[in-house]
Amino acid sequence: MEMSADDFEQLVTDELDLLPDEMVDGLDNVVFVVEDEPENGEELFGVYDGIAATERGQYGFGELPDRIVVFRKQHLAECDTLEDLKDEVHTTLVHEIGHFYGIDDERLHELGWA
Repeated sequence: MEMSADDFEQLVTDELDLLPDEMVDGLDNVVFVVEDEPENGEELFGVYDGIAATERGQYGFGELPDRIVVFRKQHLAECDTLEDLKDEVHTTLVHEIGHFYGIDDERLHELGWA
């Protein structure tokens, strides 16, 4: 599947807007970023780069924001239709937001978000 970087970023924004308020209201000091692919060459859909809310301890002003990165090329390589792409982006967002809340990969698999 092919899609421009701008169109993919808009799709990610649209999918983020569709997530339940209960899921996104607790996100504190987190930015969402779209990149083509990981620098290390791994085949990832996304990554949470930060300190989980459950591990923050003393966390306050002046902290750099955590990042949730969604990788465009891996999504496009794995999806055949626009609906598949939307579903996969949705799953990636929920998965990485789950890491923000301290949910590990094993539990995310159990919940069907991995």
